[in-house]
Amino acid sequence: MPATMLDGRALAQELRQEAEAAIVELTAKLTRAPSLVVVQVGDDPASTRYVRTIGRLCKNVGVTFQLELLPNDAPQADLIGTLTHLNQQPDVDGILIQMPLPGHLDATSAILALDHRKDVDGVHPINAGLLAQGQPAIVPNTPAGGMELLRRNGITLRGKRAAVVGRSAIVGRPMAQLLVQADATVTICHSRTNDLGSVLRECEIVCVAAGRPGLITAAMIKPGATVVDFGTNVCDDGSLVGDVDFASVAEIAAAITPVPGGTGPVTNMMLLKNLVTAASARLKA
Repeated sequence: MPATMLDGRALAQELRQEAEAAIVELTAKLTRAPSLVVVQVGDDPASTRYVRTIGRLCKNVGVTFQLELLPNDAPQADLIGTLTHLNQQPDVDGILIQMPLPGHLDATSAILALDHRKDVDGVHPINAGLLAQGQPAIVPNTPAGGMELLRRNGITLRGKRAAVVGRSAIVGRPMAQLLVQADATVTICHSRTNDLGSVLRECEIVCVAAGRPGLITAAMIKPGATVVDFGTNVCDDGSLVGDVDFASVAEIAAAITPVPGGTGPVTNMMLLKNLVTAASARLKA
């Protein structure tokens, strides 16, 4: 039987309604709309499209949106200065640094310059450390969205064997931490993992964020497993595919996220959730 589709678009609508209600309540407490500032350096087309999407989303749900656009050749000092200024503004609740930055800029220094309490992307080392310790933290949006897809589709995680393919700081590692917190037994796999298929075939949950189209095939998946594909790879014809060979894996998995339409739509909704969390925490401080 073909796998059940874990529909990110449908869940995104549900999460949006929840976010809108939370934003209305938060606006009343703040006596202003919660605010998000995106810091973008340069005019990379993909980054610009994404930032516009975030801007439209904010406008539609009642969030004040501001873009701080720095020139492509902006020096590190200007980027750090912009972030420092935004940290100090009481009416700025969330800050997102649009990645990737131009090659001459140091992303690590920029992230460290963020006030971790306004870090709505969950990339600051303090948030990463809190997550690793199992403490409340702002979690990166993409893995947080993956967990929402699993939870709200009734996928049992407690006691399950899970594998995460990919070890990036913004998807793979935090996803592994979240699965551990949900009482799964987790293996982190990567490009140096020997015989990847032998590891994955032992797992009921497989999450993939490797950035390699079609890396995971049906022969690597345990029948009846749940597969979460975070991959977003653009083909020569402009189509979007994941890291999983969807057609073959969907024939043996119990549940799978499509690409597009799986984890992607949920990610932006988790950004709104993180903004509400950040603003609410500052309100209580």
